[in-house]
Amino acid sequence: MNDETNRKANPFLIVLGIMGFILIAYLFLILLFVKQTTDRVLAPLEQSNQTLSTQVSALLHPTPTILPDPVTIVHEVRALARLETIEYTVQKVITAETGQDLALLFGDRLLFIAYGRVIAGVDLAKLESNDLYMQNGVIHVRMPASEIFVATLDNEKSYVYDRELGLLTHGDESLETKARQVAEAEILRSAIEDGILDRAYDNAETYLERLLEDLGYQEIVFDRPAAQTPTPVVNP
Repeated sequence: MNDETNRKANPFLIVLGIMGFILIAYLFLILLFVKQTTDRVLAPLEQSNQTLSTQVSALLHPTPTILPDPVTIVHEVRALARLETIEYTVQKVITAETGQDLALLFGDRLLFIAYGRVIAGVDLAKLESNDLYMQNGVIHVRMPASEIFVATLDNEKSYVYDRELGLLTHGDESLETKARQVAEAEILRSAIEDGILDRAYDNAETYLERLLEDLGYQEIVFDRPAAQTPTPVVNP
């Protein structure tokens, strides 16, 4: 009796299972259709939102436009005969601050990491006719004093590491400029204290000595000039 009942129930369960599977598949297709339709409807809105966000961002953070004047004025052209013999690369940390009496309200303090280079050598254009002379088979050379040709910041590497502002101030706009000026002066001072001028002169002597030996002079004496106060040349 039970076997006969089971045999009658099996086809019903199979049909019921097939109908359930078809129903699930149908619901899945409906959901898929609804999702695709929603995506198509919302796509223009999302694109508009992205475009609007881009425009707002461009408005709040505009890209600076730099327009150089097409007219160039050359004030001076002169020939140079500078023998650059040494270059220093220097790093300095500069702290600049203002309004520290009431720092919490009006203070402005920044930490500037400065990278710079100093180039020194000898200006051979300053050689006079009597600065090279022969005496008892010995050639005497009186070179000009060594000079600082370039003392400048590397603006691509230098940067403000940290800046602290008081609650009631927008900061001193000239503070970073002042920090850069001090950094450039400190870089030059450090190079001079490290003996860049003496090394520049020694290197120039070595270079000219080899040059004169190649020209056939066997005995060479360098008459050192008196020390001079270094004057940096502005890097164009």
